[in-house]
Amino acid sequence: MDASPRTHRFLPADILTSSYRIAGKVMVSTNGVMGVMNDPTHSFMEVHDARMARIHMPSKLVDHFEVVRMLKRQVFAVALARREDLGPQMIVRGGYGLVTEYPIRLTTQVYEIEGKIETPGKRFDFSSLMAEGSRDFVPIFDAVLTAILIPNLRVESPGMLFNRSLVDLLALQAQRVKLQQ
Repeated sequence: MDASPRTHRFLPADILTSSYRIAGKVMVSTNGVMGVMNDPTHSFMEVHDARMARIHMPSKLVDHFEVVRMLKRQVFAVALARREDLGPQMIVRGGYGLVTEYPIRLTTQVYEIEGKIETPGKRFDFSSLMAEGSRDFVPIFDAVLTAILIPNLRVESPGMLFNRSLVDLLALQAQRVKLQQ
């Protein structure tokens, strides 16, 4: 019987759903939060020491639980305190050594996120980012998340994951049209 030791640790994270912001700790292995969120063998996740707030009142604590269990498909974004908490560089970059960084803006039904994504090669390929591969949660760096209807909800994070299946639109900041005055 193989009894290889696995290193597990807790990492602080803010998890955002359509109606709640959950601040707590996620247990991760050496693959970081990307390993937990993109694990196809588990459709749920656990958040320990979970403090819950409704998104329309983000500073008011609603409840506090030792553990809450969530369906990953309902998670819009996971904000982390450090970029390194996403996981090892090769997992975060999807195995690619040469990547290009793109400042983007994306929207979901509830949130807007601005930040930088890294994609392989020298050309931006929307279809491969949003449809190819097995990872549903994509890393975005130096991210700022705001709620569309609740401007006082603002989450800044050096490393964040967004659920690509919940994205309504994605725009490259370099393609923004300058308004004439």
